[in-house]
Amino acid sequence: MSTEHESWRGVVDFAKGGGLVTAIAQDAESGEILMLAHMNEQALARTLELGEAVYWSRSRQRLWHKGEESGNVQRVRELRVDCDGDAILLRVEQLGAAACHTGKRSCFFRQLEGDAVRDVGVQVFDPREVYGK
Repeated sequence: MSTEHESWRGVVDFAKGGGLVTAIAQDAESGEILMLAHMNEQALARTLELGEAVYWSRSRQRLWHKGEESGNVQRVRELRVDCDGDAILLRVEQLGAAACHTGKRSCFFRQLEGDAVRDVGVQVFDPREVYGK
């Protein structure tokens, strides 16, 4: 078991995913999975600098500081990199009760039951009021 400290730049492999790695946000206290997003090298560097989650928005094609519109910021408590270097686990404190843009606590609010899909999420805010959409 190595106890050496090396730079994250030598561990995180952005090349495998075309410049992106998968980023999973997990509530640091409860263990609940809040969301899945992506990070490029700049997003990870910014996350480390700010201590708050910054992702790469594939739809907007730009950096996205989580909570920049909603106020539902994710304060990073711990970062882990998987064995292949192509996924990051962010253990976060969710400031503001919702992680999902739909206003739900978690993005994983749809439960599959056979052929049926059931909404088991907790609605925290109305996205029309927050985003004006």
